[in-house]
Amino acid sequence: MKKKYWLLTAIVALISVVLMACGGGSKDEVKTSGTSSSGKKEVNLMESAEIPSMDSTKGTDGVSFTAQNQVFEGLYYLDKDDKTQPGVAAGDPEMNEDQTVYTIKLRDDAKWSDGSQVTAQDFVYAWQKMVNPATGAEYAVIFDGIVKNATDIISGKKKPEDLGVKALDDTTLEITLEQPVPYFHSLLTFQPFYPQKEEYVKKQGDNYAKDSEHMIYNGAFVMKDWNNTSKTWKFEKNDKYWNKKDIKVDKINVQVVKEPGAAVNLYNTGKLDRATLTGDYAKQKSSDPDYQTDLEAFVYYLKFNQILDGKDTLFKNANARKAFALVLNKEQLVDTVLGNGSKAINGFVPGEFTFNPETDEDFRKESGSLQKTDQKAAKEYWAKAKEELGIDKISIELLADDQDFNKKSSEFIQNALQSNLDGVTIKIKTVPYKSRLQLDENKDYTLQLTRWGPDYQDPITFLNIQTTNNNYNRANYSNKEYDALLAKASGELATKPEERWNTMIQAEKVLLDDAGIAPLYQSGTAVLQKPNVTGVVHHLFGAPYSYKWIEKK
Repeated sequence: MKKKYWLLTAIVALISVVLMACGGGSKDEVKTSGTSSSGKKEVNLMESAEIPSMDSTKGTDGVSFTAQNQVFEGLYYLDKDDKTQPGVAAGDPEMNEDQTVYTIKLRDDAKWSDGSQVTAQDFVYAWQKMVNPATGAEYAVIFDGIVKNATDIISGKKKPEDLGVKALDDTTLEITLEQPVPYFHSLLTFQPFYPQKEEYVKKQGDNYAKDSEHMIYNGAFVMKDWNNTSKTWKFEKNDKYWNKKDIKVDKINVQVVKEPGAAVNLYNTGKLDRATLTGDYAKQKSSDPDYQTDLEAFVYYLKFNQILDGKDTLFKNANARKAFALVLNKEQLVDTVLGNGSKAINGFVPGEFTFNPETDEDFRKESGSLQKTDQKAAKEYWAKAKEELGIDKISIELLADDQDFNKKSSEFIQNALQSNLDGVTIKIKTVPYKSRLQLDENKDYTLQLTRWGPDYQDPITFLNIQTTNNNYNRANYSNKEYDALLAKASGELATKPEERWNTMIQAEKVLLDDAGIAPLYQSGTAVLQKPNVTGVVHHLFGAPYSYKWIEKK
């Protein structure tokens, strides 16, 4: 399948904001913008939350992926235009005739930060660890049905050593796939495919990746002053990185910031070079010369958990799901609550992300508006649901992150549901980002405001997570027709790009007609960024951001 990649402007900010106490005198205090007293170039950035994990086999979220992307590197990386470029690999892969065996040569100058060489065995070890059930890696699912024997290893039927990856020598890696995978080359840029040095990891034991002192790095930067609860950390230039000559900053100071007001204050006082804005602040600053917006590929949506504590919830009822999905005025949400360039969306696959392999038409436009706001129909569905469920009133808990914009979005959703669906009471439960991820993993919620971002540039990176047995389907949703369509797209149609494309369009329609989820908006970002800082690159898939091109003039 031919691919089309997009460059978003290199000034996109992080998707959301999380507050930290901004008091002085702490040893973790972030320095003001500018060149340090030693003459080194420093940049100050903000992040949306604490980092859940720095272990490339354990990360599952955009915050972790962004951090890992600065200090680790896989066989390939995404450039400023989201095109795949050789990282640890010396060049593009060689493939056999049926595109199921990839042979990749590694560059001789790829080093770990301890000075040792990055070898083919480092990839073999990390990938086998990834699919080993004992690891409990949530992203093992990304190997499932793709790398040979991964499915049987994940299910415990085969050993990790049977995975279709082998080191032919120190600098030659051979990968065998179950079948041709149109997007596999770009998939190799993603975090689950990073290397790990077996000797070092095993020596650290349970301490590996628990803090910055128990990791070695092979990316553009090394990490400093981080542990699992840190609200500040640093990325420092890695003098062992093969392309260190092109890294233009010496240090990046990162701090967690929650509220846009705090971000603006830090920006105005020179303690941030970029500040993410939402809501009123995004509107107030829209005429500021430092203000910029852009569209991302994250989709925010409502997740309906159908089984909680072994019992069916009201969302087992299709009419209840349809009522909740159709009642929300998405345009009003993005215009009055967010105000940051986000766009209402009536499908699951975002716009400006993937394109028809034959006609180049945007998937979102070709698939159409599948779940439009219709409050009259929503009320009718709700009346049917109440009758079928035998209820008159019901109280439902809405789970969301505790960032400022998520709190306001939750309040908007609460008001819309309570005002339009008779007998519905919504109780909002906001928790820290990491806590929501854990509750989601445990399926310990009824209704959840969540998001999904693409791992690679293909519609199936969104659609697959709603299939019955997918590890990220944590809502107990199941639709046989939907499963069959996606199995077909992933299997027999893998080498028939146009038929595969049309099958995925059909699958999305099944999902949305059934109200398996309720898409709300495709996220945008509004930022203030100092004119003398350039090169913060946002990616449409994989890790959200790369910092290796940052310059400060």
